[in-house]
Amino acid sequence: MKGVGPMLKEGDRAPDFTLPADNGQQVTLSDFRGDKHVVLYFYPKDNTPGCTQEACDFRDRVTEFADLDTVILGVSLDDVKSHEKFIAKYQLPFRLLADTDAEVSKMYDVYKEKNMFGKKKWGIERSTFIIDKDGRLAKIYRKVKVPGHVDEALRYIREHLSS
Repeated sequence: MKGVGPMLKEGDRAPDFTLPADNGQQVTLSDFRGDKHVVLYFYPKDNTPGCTQEACDFRDRVTEFADLDTVILGVSLDDVKSHEKFIAKYQLPFRLLADTDAEVSKMYDVYKEKNMFGKKKWGIERSTFIIDKDGRLAKIYRKVKVPGHVDEALRYIREHLSS
């Protein structure tokens, strides 16, 4: 499972990017700097079981993240139309960003060659990056397992980033 981007470390500046969101707007990561922490989570595909569970877990805790000055941004290779449907179906109260050319996924080294049922295919390895208000990678979770992950991310922000 070889990646294609630089290996980011906790404490590094989060690579900046601009991507189209489900609402037709462009979202630029650095726009949050100085104001909000960001949970940037990469997931393989809209409307698949694990990705739906993860999105709904974030949805169910979104107020707790907001209370800690934290915004949630989801990123997948799906297009804006797919994101619009996914958000509508599950009432997701946060932005989903369309990384259709995998450019940002490569920057964060989450675009990996996977072996699915004997076939090699490139896709996103489920990963979460907690970015502090200064734009630094405070915590990196790679190869995320969905059960309990959102609680773990929330606990990290509460213990390490809340004032």
